[in-house]
Amino acid sequence: MLTRLKGARIYDPANGIDGRRQDLFFENGKIVAAPGNTRRADVTIDARGCAIMAGGIDIHTHIGGGKVNIARMMLPEDHADNLVTRGAQPRMGCGHAAPSTLTAGYRYAEMGYTACFEPAMLPVNARQAHMEMADTPIVDKGAYALLGNDDFLLRLLRKKADPEVIRNYIAWTLHSAQALAIKVVNPGGINAFKFNQRKLDVDEKNSHYDVTPRAILQALASGVQALGLAHPLHIHGCNLGVPGNMDTTLDTIAALDGIPAHLTHLQFHSYGTEGDHKFSSGAAAIAERINASPNISLDVGQIMFGQTVTESGDSMRQHAGSAYAHPKKWVGMDIECDAGCGVVPFRYKDQNFVNALQWAIGLELFLSIDDPWRIFLTTDHPNGAPFTTYPHLIRLLMDRSFRNDMLATINPDAAAASHLGAMKREYSLYEIAIMTRAGPARSLGLKSKGHLGPGADADITVYREHANRERMFTNPDYVFKAGELVARKGRIQSVPVGTTHVARAEYDDGIDADLDTYFERYMTMRKNRIRVSDDEIRDHGRGKLKIHKARRRT
Repeated sequence: MLTRLKGARIYDPANGIDGRRQDLFFENGKIVAAPGNTRRADVTIDARGCAIMAGGIDIHTHIGGGKVNIARMMLPEDHADNLVTRGAQPRMGCGHAAPSTLTAGYRYAEMGYTACFEPAMLPVNARQAHMEMADTPIVDKGAYALLGNDDFLLRLLRKKADPEVIRNYIAWTLHSAQALAIKVVNPGGINAFKFNQRKLDVDEKNSHYDVTPRAILQALASGVQALGLAHPLHIHGCNLGVPGNMDTTLDTIAALDGIPAHLTHLQFHSYGTEGDHKFSSGAAAIAERINASPNISLDVGQIMFGQTVTESGDSMRQHAGSAYAHPKKWVGMDIECDAGCGVVPFRYKDQNFVNALQWAIGLELFLSIDDPWRIFLTTDHPNGAPFTTYPHLIRLLMDRSFRNDMLATINPDAAAASHLGAMKREYSLYEIAIMTRAGPARSLGLKSKGHLGPGADADITVYREHANRERMFTNPDYVFKAGELVARKGRIQSVPVGTTHVARAEYDDGIDADLDTYFERYMTMRKNRIRVSDDEIRDHGRGKLKIHKARRRT
């Protein structure tokens, strides 16, 4: 069935279209060229007064895995006031900061997002993560496998193993965990925490393995590049949330020595130590370095005021933050001593100096990074705020007057310590489309996503134009997933199954023998038990799998 969206303004940065008024056609789940006079559309939707973008893509959102489920279980108070009642299409769900799988899928679709990526999947727990993502309806999904604190890699680095062996291990991990990319959290620091270290700088050695974060970053980033993965190493750096960590971030960029990398939730890594509170914004220095470093992309991890829950593999920093839990409870755990996990509920307060300045720092980063193709809109859901705050964040970026009105309401000392009030930049709809669609798709190698050219997946969001951009982006008029209408003005219309995206890179299966020996001696499960099969993802036709084959670089 050929469908025509008539008379809207199209924002499609991947194809250089900036608000051009034209019709858009799709059929059989794909966008197609205008048929001309040879054929009439079977269905025509009047979209005059609307702006059309590709379906939104969240490059970093915690929607599946052990820590997510812990957050759901430990916060019944998050559920009681945030219920989704069963309807013709939606099933019952709940949750605000830690929504259930069903609710997460519905909320994303209602907001115009059609793909979401879990950034912290522990390989030995990949099966649970995939089961939760499979239960998240409508949206496409994928996950980044965690390396960098696992014993096997640290042993390889300690004995200065051949880089090819490390590349084989990375590729094996991708295949075994059914991952799209590789993530490192506090490189070496989670492991060091288990040996009673409480911090780890870029050139500080892990006391047990005698390995520095610099060595870990270089090995993983160069390995990911050599394997030809689309998305570069996804880096949660050392010293998250620590005053003065801007120096760590600058050292991390320098350590990469031009190798492509993605710095995640950078707001939490952009702090100085100036002022009476010994806490200040390092956004200007960070932005200057990133603007001069074309190998670096980032997402911001913007905080928004209110109740949320922080959940992270960075057990070192979550342990440090547990004293500030609200309400007063937290969980820390580990699986197979390969990584960490900390879940700490938290309330960001606009009259708290540190929280208010964190809010301003994130916005300073957004407004200071020149290239919208290298910066992506996130709140590090739910760590900075739930993803449902994106429309409000977009308004802050697009409306300077509104932004300054909000600035006037926060802690006055924080407002005075920020340069935000003097920043005149306002994002355009074209730039928003880059940050939330075209840019993430390009970074992740999703060639049929994030654009509206012929052959693209018909993941389409139709927004009713409004001067209040928060209102505009909250409940689109129409949201299509692969050509199927899934949401209409904030109400779910259908619940299709999304696709799981994974990357595959070639590797020498000789690594299996080393891993067999390692698992037999040190792990509580056999190696073949952790591997997630293609059939498990497809689940007898109830799931879909898209394999993105990497091409090795020579």
